[in-house]
Amino acid sequence: MGTAPHLFLIAGEPSGDALGASLMAGLRALIPGLRFSGIGGPLMEGQGLDSLFPISELSVMGLAEVLPRLPKLLARLRQASAAVAEAAPDALITIDSPDFCLRVAARARAADPTLKTIHYVAPTVWAWRPERARRMAAHVDHVLALFPFEPPWMQAAGMGCDFVGHPVAAWERPGNDACAAFRADAGIGADERLLLVLPGSRRGEVGRMLPVLAEVVRRACARRPGLRVVLPAVAPLAAEIAAEVGSWPGRPVVLDPRPLSPEAAEMRKRTAFASADLALAASGTVSLELAAMGVPMLIAYRFNWLTTRIVRRRVRLKSATLVNILTDSLAVPEFLFEACTADNITPKLLELLDDPAAGAGQRAAGARAMEMLGRGREPPGMRAARAVAKLIR
Repeated sequence: MGTAPHLFLIAGEPSGDALGASLMAGLRALIPGLRFSGIGGPLMEGQGLDSLFPISELSVMGLAEVLPRLPKLLARLRQASAAVAEAAPDALITIDSPDFCLRVAARARAADPTLKTIHYVAPTVWAWRPERARRMAAHVDHVLALFPFEPPWMQAAGMGCDFVGHPVAAWERPGNDACAAFRADAGIGADERLLLVLPGSRRGEVGRMLPVLAEVVRRACARRPGLRVVLPAVAPLAAEIAAEVGSWPGRPVVLDPRPLSPEAAEMRKRTAFASADLALAASGTVSLELAAMGVPMLIAYRFNWLTTRIVRRRVRLKSATLVNILTDSLAVPEFLFEACTADNITPKLLELLDDPAAGAGQRAAGARAMEMLGRGREPPGMRAARAVAKLIR
């Protein structure tokens, strides 16, 4: 290997983009002259990546969402695989999005059996389809795991694995002055209650969730006049969400990241979280982000009919919320599948709005989850970078 190693990175959605950017920053500090190529979003581009194509093309979830876009996804799969072969990197690092990324890894390893392959974010084999670990071991050398209970699953399948922690554990909560400035900029009074609404980061899930969330907001605002609503949005969907929520009560404010730098947009989002009284969010990594900022939350999610049947049959967890899974609790209320209705969600939302003490248990569970994910230790991005540096050297 030469003096300037070359890494090919692939991220397929905004959460992977954030992981990739932190990893790149850590690697650049450890290995001078390191070169990157691959696929990523604005945060990874901010670290010097020239993305092969927009990651928004890969941000799909669920069988019914994937099928209509399958020809284009397959074309992007071929394009990415060919780009890895042409680049001949010192290692391929795939980040989350296992349905796409691990297929690229398989093709890349078939083309070059000597290629080092690293996958960042262990697939949720502890939740469903445990056989995936054995299959990915055929073309993945090492896994960087976000959660402390994951390494044994990966190692049992024959891969190396380091628990590097989750990036949210390194988040610092913005101070009161920053929160007051955010409220002022958004036109939200210091004494107004602020409800975050987070419908997801993929077009399909946003389309499914917004009608339910809209009805919850309508009912909540009717019962609690003066309630204000803020919707952080990912760049590809911000305009669509703004158009959709324009008629909502609560004078909704959509946080569109496009006019800002990626770093400024991320900090504004975190400040919005820290400024909120309560969040109503689609299930996913956002539950950890809210917990890191100390925000009580309700989690809601619904799939299409076909995906619902598959998930119900295959998943064996008592909770789908990561804070609950980490702390082995049901601290965060969740409304999934058929329970994801305004009739079910609104009463609990009003209860949490009216009784701040009701969120104390959530905050305590969130703090425990952050400790488990590495709060107070070296930032996860740097821990991941040290693991990668050791592997490529």
